[in-house]
Amino acid sequence: MQETPFCLRVGHLLPYSMSDSNTTDFTNLFTFILLGIPGLEAAHVWISIPFCTMYMIAILGNITILFIVKMEPSLHGSMYYFLCMLAIIDLVLSTSIVHKTLSIFWFNSREIEFNACLTQMYFIHCFSVMGSGIFVAMALDRYVAICDPLRHSTILTNPVVAKIGLSVVLRGGIVVLPHPLLARRWSYCRTNIIPHSYCEHIAMVKLACADISASRYYELSVAFLLTGLDVFFITVSYIQILRAIFSLPTKDARLKTFRTCSSHLCVILASYIPPLFSFLTHRFGHNVPLHFHILIANVYLLLPPMLHPIIYGVSTKQIRDRLLQLFNHKGT
Repeated sequence: MQETPFCLRVGHLLPYSMSDSNTTDFTNLFTFILLGIPGLEAAHVWISIPFCTMYMIAILGNITILFIVKMEPSLHGSMYYFLCMLAIIDLVLSTSIVHKTLSIFWFNSREIEFNACLTQMYFIHCFSVMGSGIFVAMALDRYVAICDPLRHSTILTNPVVAKIGLSVVLRGGIVVLPHPLLARRWSYCRTNIIPHSYCEHIAMVKLACADISASRYYELSVAFLLTGLDVFFITVSYIQILRAIFSLPTKDARLKTFRTCSSHLCVILASYIPPLFSFLTHRFGHNVPLHFHILIANVYLLLPPMLHPIIYGVSTKQIRDRLLQLFNHKGT
């Protein structure tokens, strides 16, 4: 039997017929249906295990970083303040997708209200942009520390760090704001089913019956211009850093200096490579199954928040030593 088409608008559910222009207005809230990972429904419970594990490690690791930096006075500096900002961003970003994804996997709770969907979409994109901005700030910190070490404490003072953090937050909040505002304007037709495990921007606006080119172009502009500029500034910073490192007189000095920024390099690679891979598979992997795209889209939001505290905990001596002190104190 052929399914009756319908038209959905924000806040209303409007039955729609091509032959009848009359519509009935209901007051119940408009909801989307998230499918999870289409094609792998039978494996949802098994897929939830690594997702939940990554999330728990991310929560534990980032809270530990925040605790160590707060308790250790020697870590009260610009590098560690930026690291704390990144930890908070990671906590919010991972939490914004996991609670709904796991409720789909475990309880088959697929409905999400329109406003909740917009909020989730906003948080995901907003905190992703903030994370990219923090990487630029951390690259600046490493550049000053290595290329102009005598002036590091006078350049990156606490008020300057606070202003940089505030600008990163404002940039993320303002730049991403058009996403939900544009999405709220559209009328949504034919279906309210999103073939995804969370409210991903393009997956959502594709359901609109209006011309969504404004949303598409704006998302591409943000991706290319904003992320492109961030990557450009990080690259320029590290070119200058590497030049300074290779100009040092001894091999030991070069290795010691390089170790001070190696953790940041690893974090950048862990954060930018998965989204880049997802972007390339979307644009050029036309034969790649949908469930693979959705798995990658989840992994690149969950993997970096899990890896960041591990990388910094292992490679940063001050954090590693303080963590070992905590474990030794508990063991005695």
